[in-house]
Amino acid sequence: MAVYKFKGVTASGKSVSGVRNADNLKALQGLLRKEGIFLSEAIGEDEKPAPGEINLSKLSARVSTRELAVITRQLATLLKAGVTLVESLAAVAEQTENPTLKLVVSQVRQRVNEGSSFADALAQHPRVFPELYCNMVRAGESSGALEVVLQRLADFTENQARLRSKIIGTLTYPAIMIVVGLVIVWILMVVVIPKITKIFADRKAELPLPTKILLGAANFIREWWWLLVLLLVLGLLGLWRYIRTEKGRLRWDRFRLNMPLAGPIIRMLAVSRFAKTLGTLLSSGVPLLNAMSIVRTIVNNQVLAAVLDQAREAIREGESIAAPLKRSGEFPPLVIHMIAVGERSGQLEQMLEHVADSYAEQAESRVSALTTLLEPLMILFMGGAVAFMVLSILLPIMQLNEFAR
Repeated sequence: MAVYKFKGVTASGKSVSGVRNADNLKALQGLLRKEGIFLSEAIGEDEKPAPGEINLSKLSARVSTRELAVITRQLATLLKAGVTLVESLAAVAEQTENPTLKLVVSQVRQRVNEGSSFADALAQHPRVFPELYCNMVRAGESSGALEVVLQRLADFTENQARLRSKIIGTLTYPAIMIVVGLVIVWILMVVVIPKITKIFADRKAELPLPTKILLGAANFIREWWWLLVLLLVLGLLGLWRYIRTEKGRLRWDRFRLNMPLAGPIIRMLAVSRFAKTLGTLLSSGVPLLNAMSIVRTIVNNQVLAAVLDQAREAIREGESIAAPLKRSGEFPPLVIHMIAVGERSGQLEQMLEHVADSYAEQAESRVSALTTLLEPLMILFMGGAVAFMVLSILLPIMQLNEFAR
């Protein structure tokens, strides 16, 4: 049994510390949880904590976008009902089941109770509350409409999570079919076909060309499969390292935007994310230049991020938003036109919302159409592969029957 020095937070936000004996870190967590304490740091006899770092270690659970949206909507509801921010945070921390989120909310409550602003307290946990979230909360605090901003944040977060789930759900079936198909072809080539075709080799008969091709491919895969796996791993590792460089990421992102079929969908999703985020930030009172700085980080594409950087500098010099976006050639003409109309009419936020909704729907429609196209293509591929194997096996059998006559 090891001795642990620990630090934790109670559900009310009070910091506690002490020493406990436990078999392991998980046992320590369970022991403290029974006492109503949520572990934030644990140091064994031979362990040293990283300076200034909260050590969640194996206790750390991922906070999903949906969970973040739920607590945001709960906070908005409580604040709208007249409950103070500190009490609202305590209530949210008490009811949430995710231990990491419970701990983070408790620590945010403690900092707010000590006099910190809500946005500054959230900014201490960037892995849970992104920059977009913190800036919108800061704008809500400044304008005195925090509950309204939190409601918008909840809507925004839920919409993003819903769109992502739809796209992932739509692509899951084709991905599974491709993997299953490749596994079946691999088994046939490595296990089944060599046993069937061994009878032809024993007779030393001249084999048809399709059978020779099939046997050659099967033998190569059976003997050199490790080389194929090694080349695949090295190729993926090399691509991953190249993408991590600034030049490599820029080229990769440009390639993604120009890909046939998938490229337009990627661009639509990025445009939808840009418009939705910018519109939400502006509606919440975030200044335009600050909003542009935040938006560039969420488009997830260096090509478009560079365009937004150039647009931000142009806006600083007095230009409109639409002009630099149009010069870049990376944003669709319809988006630029709607932004320009919104700027002239003073309804930029509403126009951005329309753009975001329109392109999100188009992206979903394109993904559905692409999936519909992939299914018959996969069937044709599998059918063609199986037909080739059957033909390669039947041809020598028919040839042997002719010789037997």
